[in-house]
Amino acid sequence: MILFTFVVENDKVGKSMNGLYTIGLLVVSNIFMTFAWYGHIKLQQMKVITDATPLYVIILLSWLLALAEYTCQVPANRLGYVGNGGSFSLMQLKVIQEVISLLVFTVFTVVFFNGESLHWNHFVVFLFLVLAVFFAFLK
Repeated sequence: MILFTFVVENDKVGKSMNGLYTIGLLVVSNIFMTFAWYGHIKLQQMKVITDATPLYVIILLSWLLALAEYTCQVPANRLGYVGNGGSFSLMQLKVIQEVISLLVFTVFTVVFFNGESLHWNHFVVFLFLVLAVFFAFLK
C-alpha cells in the first residue's frame, strides 16, 4: 500500500486521473479508519475480544489500522490538493472525505451489524450530503 501511494504521488498523471486516484485513496483510507474506530465492537460481538481484553491492546490494534489509514489519507490529500497540482481545494477535499467517510460507515454498519438499519432520516442526511458536495464545488 505504501508503495502504491508513493507511485501514485510521484506519477505525473492528468488532473482527471489525479482526482480519481485521490478519491480511490480516500475510499481505502476510510475503510481502514472505519475498521480502526468500530471494528473492535464487531470483534467483541464475535467473542474475539472479550471484557478481559485490556483496553490498551484494543487501542494498539486500532492504531495499527489507523497507520494503514494514514498511508492512504496523507497521499490522497497531497495528490488531490490544487496547490500541489491536484484537482481539489482544501474545502472540497474535506467535504469529499466526509461524504466518503459516512458512505463507508453506512456500508460497514449495514454489512457487519445486522441489527442496525437505515431509516428515512438517514436518507435525508445523504441528500444533504449530496447538496453539501454540490455547494462545495460551486465557483
